[in-house]
Amino acid sequence: MMNGVQAQATSETPDVKVYTTSNRGFTPEELTERALDKLIEVSDTADEMVKAQALVYKERIRQLILFYMKEAIRSDRTTLSAMLVKQGHSDMARIISKL
Repeated sequence: MMNGVQAQATSETPDVKVYTTSNRGFTPEELTERALDKLIEVSDTADEMVKAQALVYKERIRQLILFYMKEAIRSDRTTLSAMLVKQGHSDMARIISKL
């Protein structure tokens, strides 16, 4: 025990997943699914009513995460475009705005 904290070693190996894309970044939909996998897990052995409620909840959370991810992307592009215009790169700002 060190400073009142007890360390405990386990032999479990954590699940590791690797996600890749080719010539692009991840879409908001792909990132939303990854977030949902970390946030909500519905057991196959759960009571059917509980499972149904959990799946409805998971879908609602999916919609919320996706909405705010897209909002964050739009907001970031707006900020980036404004910075480009301020630096005299209006042509680049127009390109970013059209993405």
